[in-house]
Amino acid sequence: MTSPGSLFVARSPPPGFLIISGRRWRIKTYRYIVLLVTFVAYVCYHASRKPTGIVKSVLYPEPNGQITHHKPWPLGEVFVKDRGIARMNESEGWAPFNEHDGTSKLGEIDVAFLACYSVGMYVAGHLGDKLDLRLFLTTGMIGSGVFVGLFGMGYFWEIHAFSYFLIMQMIAGLFQATGWPSVVAVIGNWFGKRKRGLIMGVWNAHTSVGNISGSLLAVGVLKYGWGWSFIVPGALIIFGGLLVFLFLAAYPEDVGFTATQGSDSDLLAEISPDEEAQLTREEMMSDVASVRSLSGASVRTTSVGLLEACYIPGVIPFSLCLFFAKLVAYTFLYWLPFYLSQTEIGGEYVSVESAGNLSTLFDVGGIFGGILAGYISDKLKARATTAASFMYAAIPAMLLYRIYGSISMNVNIALMMVTGLLVNGPYALITTAVSADLGTHSSLRGDSRALATVTAIIDGTGSVGAALGPLLTGFLSTMGWNSVFVMLSLGASIAGLLLSRLVIAEVAERSRKPEPASIGQKNPGAAASQPLLSRDR
Repeated sequence: MTSPGSLFVARSPPPGFLIISGRRWRIKTYRYIVLLVTFVAYVCYHASRKPTGIVKSVLYPEPNGQITHHKPWPLGEVFVKDRGIARMNESEGWAPFNEHDGTSKLGEIDVAFLACYSVGMYVAGHLGDKLDLRLFLTTGMIGSGVFVGLFGMGYFWEIHAFSYFLIMQMIAGLFQATGWPSVVAVIGNWFGKRKRGLIMGVWNAHTSVGNISGSLLAVGVLKYGWGWSFIVPGALIIFGGLLVFLFLAAYPEDVGFTATQGSDSDLLAEISPDEEAQLTREEMMSDVASVRSLSGASVRTTSVGLLEACYIPGVIPFSLCLFFAKLVAYTFLYWLPFYLSQTEIGGEYVSVESAGNLSTLFDVGGIFGGILAGYISDKLKARATTAASFMYAAIPAMLLYRIYGSISMNVNIALMMVTGLLVNGPYALITTAVSADLGTHSSLRGDSRALATVTAIIDGTGSVGAALGPLLTGFLSTMGWNSVFVMLSLGASIAGLLLSRLVIAEVAERSRKPEPASIGQKNPGAAASQPLLSRDR
């Protein structure tokens, strides 16, 4: 490990780089590789979480009325009406989930996973700041794949004990907790604050791409038995773990560069490719040291504690906001396929397969939501205002979807994608750009690496809400889906209100007349780049 106060420590590159090339590439090339590998890694994470939402209607086949048939809409066999495909034993379901309290048990399965995920997040974030992120992430991905696969093996082993499925989900949740703090910390190690919202908004599409991939994989093999819907995504994340082990350079030092965190990354971003190619380690260290001397900061790589990280301005309000934002987002993640299979659309019901395919369009909207939220927050330099605005706009979108989504398939899809855009936008923004901003906040004075710890606090708190939403849905759905959408609207409104103080601070900051830049000041806008995060405690 790096000792406190050290600026550069020689590290070995990932083994995959030694196999495919013996030379060092430009830093921009490594950044592209880091973006790609971490993107694929978290696609695998989210793909492995999707099967439980897909198989709910198979495990608990609640009658949904008379099914009729007509020409498939709109892409051939993608969205088809119920033909009995993949409904083997669906009339009986799968014990113990096919009993009268089946939806409650399914909700408990979700909350078991997410509760362990949220608890594990706090521990994983702190460990991520101490351990090698590449090995830590690899271990988490392989462990996740094993226990997701074991959940599916319950089908082949004909296991009907509720405790078995509960335990498999709990252990899988602990392993899954390694993912998010690690990938955000890796991105923060390689990228500074310049256009961080847009870059991370595009990069965060992995969440929706993973949900879509997981849905399509689970649905594609569902006709062979619901167990395959878990085994295939489990195998995928194991493969992703091997990819991370071979090709993820978690730190710039791994491939011969100095740390590019915070202002260092901005400095390197200003270097042309030709100049960069000529830079030696010593020259880069000299440049980095000069930037740090200007800011009066010293560098250490020791991690901060959880309590210390909580005192960073903005961590608590964004954590609480994410609690309710993820409550809303994860309710859609785990229950939307089930809702679609139990709700008339244009006077008809869709099959389990079709419901799974149709639900992916929510995540298509989410991709655009994350990118749009990141772009707007960069332009306005107002993370809290952007997140709160999206949450408020999501309230009428969800209510309109509930009221008018049953009119026709076209209306359902349009409203679903708009809802996905508005729900996933702030969720993506807070878990990526905001977490990275706070993990490199100026109050740390450059003396600690807090990225994984801060990310764990924010996303761990959000994951408690993510556990609560699906659990409440399991109970509220028995009283009617209107109750569920009221809960979701209430959660979105509270999420927006929790950012009110930061929104006011951002508006006040923007209303101030900018002061003229002093002579020799290289980046006059840097101090105002994040007004909400630089307020006094």
